[in-house]
Amino acid sequence: MSEAPAAPRPVSAEPVRPADLDLLVTPPRARTGWRVLPARVAAMCAVELQKLRHDRTELYTRAIQPALWLLIFGETFTRIRAIPTGGIPYIDYLAPGIIAQSAMFIAIFYGIQIIWERDAGILTKLLVTPTPRAALITGKAFAAGVKALIQAIVVVVIAALLGVALTWNPLRLLGVAAAVVLGSAFFSCLSMTIAGIVLTRDRLMGIGQAITMPLFFGSNALYPVAVMPGWLQAVSTVNPLSYQVDALRGLLLGTPSHVLLDFGVLAVAAALGIISASSLLGRLAR
Repeated sequence: MSEAPAAPRPVSAEPVRPADLDLLVTPPRARTGWRVLPARVAAMCAVELQKLRHDRTELYTRAIQPALWLLIFGETFTRIRAIPTGGIPYIDYLAPGIIAQSAMFIAIFYGIQIIWERDAGILTKLLVTPTPRAALITGKAFAAGVKALIQAIVVVVIAALLGVALTWNPLRLLGVAAAVVLGSAFFSCLSMTIAGIVLTRDRLMGIGQAITMPLFFGSNALYPVAVMPGWLQAVSTVNPLSYQVDALRGLLLGTPSHVLLDFGVLAVAAALGIISASSLLGRLAR
């Protein structure tokens, strides 16, 4: 005797709501208003940082130079005691300057990458998207800041191993991170601005090499402003690297500094850099 067929499962009597059908045929509304720019900036920054997952060699190789500055230059001049540093060991005085220097060296050649993207056709594709040009530049600038922050962590670890008396206050370390990111954002925008003017990698590399050392030696990274000649003190006054070093030194070592002024100058410099680089982005893509 055959078994009786199983009773069919009851079908839900709940009707499909029109709103459910709308989600199937209509895409969700795009972000509008004030939410557009932060979302695009975050997306561009994430795209830039994805490159680190595929090749971390840059982070390792760039750690060599700051290590040599601290190990050789810092240790030697600590023994000589030729530079007045306000009663702190010279290697302690030097460490914030090397953090700023290594961050600047990462950011100052960022324009080479955007020229490469232009040559590869990537930049043209980005410019035809609805993403504002300011968002493209800001995303790249803050990606450079995050890369520089990773480099700064390496320098801090090396300095701590050498016995530098750094602070470990979380709020001060957050301030250090903000100073590194803002300074790197400015220098990367400076590089992209120069890229929009010279248009070629060879010219940009030559100009980048020509300005990095004057920016470094024309700041308070290696020695106090008081020991500089008058003309170099004037250069240091308009050099954003000096304000970044001053903020880092005050936050990490607790030395007298003008932290509010330093952050104000860095924020204004980064904003002006973004505006300048954004205005020249179209010329670079032509």
